[in-house]
Amino acid sequence: MSKPIRLSDYRKRGRSRVTFDRHELRQLLNVYSRRVAAGEWRDYAIDIKTGSAVFSIFRSTFDSPLFSIAKLGNGRHCHYLVFSGHEKVKHGKSIDEVLAVFDNKPYLIAYSR
Repeated sequence: MSKPIRLSDYRKRGRSRVTFDRHELRQLLNVYSRRVAAGEWRDYAIDIKTGSAVFSIFRSTFDSPLFSIAKLGNGRHCHYLVFSGHEKVKHGKSIDEVLAVFDNKPYLIAYSR
């Protein structure tokens, strides 16, 4: 008879994985759904790695990401970054602060007769 293998013996210890919590995911998906309804975005992906979690936004399934929102750090000491391609657009200590980049700002429409 074979002896069972304990998977916990093979897991890497000491490395913390960074993930988005429920509140952060709700905020990310609210921004995403508004832009999908406007026809600007079509797809997203979430990558969870050691030390970071990344929410990437795509115009189509086969393109590179238009924007990526990254959560870096561990525990309560996290910071957030927004990238457009390889360019850093915004950084901050809260997700609200960095998602403000995607808020639609009112603009003046000229009226002429």
